[in-house]
Amino acid sequence: MTVAGLDVGSLTIKTLILEDEKIKSFTIIPTGADVNKLIRDCLEMTLKKSGDNFKNLSSIVATGYGRINVPFADKSITEITCHALGANWLNPETRTVIDIGGQDSKVISIDKNGRVVDFIMNDKCAAGTGRFLEVMAQALGVKTEELGNESLKSKKKITISSMCTVFAESEVISLVAEGCAKEDIIRGLHKAISNRICSMACRLRLENIITLTGGVAKNTGMVQALKKRLKAKVFVPEEPQIVGALGAAIAARKIVYSE
Repeated sequence: MTVAGLDVGSLTIKTLILEDEKIKSFTIIPTGADVNKLIRDCLEMTLKKSGDNFKNLSSIVATGYGRINVPFADKSITEITCHALGANWLNPETRTVIDIGGQDSKVISIDKNGRVVDFIMNDKCAAGTGRFLEVMAQALGVKTEELGNESLKSKKKITISSMCTVFAESEVISLVAEGCAKEDIIRGLHKAISNRICSMACRLRLENIITLTGGVAKNTGMVQALKKRLKAKVFVPEEPQIVGALGAAIAARKIVYSE
């Protein structure tokens, strides 16, 4: 059985082809203005990689903020459910999922079958999200993908007092003007985010093993800060950005089985 999962996020679109128990291919592209075209283009790229076509697909499920923009999907499911399913598939021992995406951050408690037990979500502001780090990277004059390695060079502790994106940016600019090293500032930002995520997680029943998902999980410095703050076993998938799309594909497979 060949199915597709689509995760249409605020910053990126992810599509994935799942055949039985094997991930055949996936694609990650930036989200743009013409979302409908980009979604189809992304899926077509993924199908080409796997040697499949639309006719081969038994089912398609969409998730993410833009899931309503996928008219050819058989069903749309929340990203909470899909991240839970994807994390469970990648690591069955997972009981807590922390997803730090471009626009929000989520902490999800799941059972042994990948079902959502409880969750908490920050979607009211950019604090503690990929967008927050993008703004800080711009203020520091570094690329977002360089933040992780830069923070590991830090030799001095710096505290970032504000998690409001606007105020934090002003604080970062002031620290640069004072001559503070960029790597120390970045480390301080990572620590501030990890504190915020931990305060969210502590409102749920935090259990081992914790799986990190979302693009921010590619940031080595952020992962290190979270591990230190959470004091728990943390699992980072080989490609943490596709976990939602994987969960959508797993849901698509369940739809076919139930028919």
